[in-house]
Amino acid sequence: MRQIFLSIQHIWKLIILLFLIAVTFSYAMFQGGFVSWFLFYSFVPFALYALFLAAYSTRKFQVSREFSRFEYSAGETLKVKIHLTRTNAFPLFYLVAEDLLSEQLRGNQNAKLLLFPGFKKQFTFEYEIPQLPRGEHIFQSVRLKLGDPLGLIEREVDFDLTDRFIVYPQIEELVYRPHENQFDQGMTASKERVQRDTTMAIGLREYQPGDKFSWINWKASAKRNDLMTKEFEQRQSHDICLIMDCVPSAGFETVVSFTASLVKGILRKGAQVGLLTLGKDRQFFPVRSGEDHQQSLFYHLAKIKAESQVPLDRVLGGESFLGNQTVSFMLVTSQLTKPLIEKASFFSVKKGAVTLYLVKNQGESLNPLEISLKSSANARGVRVVLVHAGHFSEVFSEVSR
Repeated sequence: MRQIFLSIQHIWKLIILLFLIAVTFSYAMFQGGFVSWFLFYSFVPFALYALFLAAYSTRKFQVSREFSRFEYSAGETLKVKIHLTRTNAFPLFYLVAEDLLSEQLRGNQNAKLLLFPGFKKQFTFEYEIPQLPRGEHIFQSVRLKLGDPLGLIEREVDFDLTDRFIVYPQIEELVYRPHENQFDQGMTASKERVQRDTTMAIGLREYQPGDKFSWINWKASAKRNDLMTKEFEQRQSHDICLIMDCVPSAGFETVVSFTASLVKGILRKGAQVGLLTLGKDRQFFPVRSGEDHQQSLFYHLAKIKAESQVPLDRVLGGESFLGNQTVSFMLVTSQLTKPLIEKASFFSVKKGAVTLYLVKNQGESLNPLEISLKSSANARGVRVVLVHAGHFSEVFSEVSR
């Protein structure tokens, strides 16, 4: 539709140009005298240039876009170069080059520049976009506008030039340490996640309901005339399942940033981590480790949006598979509610350690209701940890003290 409108506009301006040439020539012929012919001859060069410009093929341009790299972190500056090349040296009075940005970047006015190419065949312009927002951004085309000095003829053409780059959440370096089971009000017992190292048996004991069939030592059972099972060394598991709140809120970007920082800290510690988010679509990443797993989580967190209409407590209640997970749970949210505490305490009693990270923007503090809910959560066996933007490392530095 836009191209049809531009074509009609171009034809209309060309008709007006021809009409002006005819009017000035008729005026000079009928009026005569120096002034009328001077007016005509003064107008002719501009009119001829406009006619040549109307016939000039804008498709002779070759346009390319250059990025310094294709992966960034939120808050960094993007530098872009646009290279323009043409096959002939037809003089161009002016050229407006505009890089058509995605919706999230559209407010940046640096992507539009006025150039005076003259007879140049090659020219380049650069621009910067500061404070990149998190997400996957797509540049689709570059628009060129050119015209004559009097504005009689204007040409506009879009060049399809699709490029995309990813902006990951801003990550703060933190040293992850498991939290102790100590709360603001006394001590609360919680079950520890225990794994058995089945590669080495350290003893024998009588069979107990729930023991695996493969653990039975048949030779010892025959000697004692009673079922005996192998006793294995037990070690505490620090594997984590992160559940991130995707309900729209003012602190959502901080929630995403802290979740990404937490993922990196846990994996660097040597533990495994999984992630559950419920935005527009439900996404679950099983508990794993490794660089590929970390990259998958970062890519997901880069693109995720606050589009969930389901509060975090209903997410916990609707995910039946969480009851089968032998990991510790960490909830990341910017909103503390009574239903969330009740659901988290249910998991704390049934599955063991549950930590709820309440994320706030810098300078934001707890309101009286949140302070009351935090105390209630601690009494129910749910650790509530306050997290501020820019101070993620302090969350775990306090654990070591």
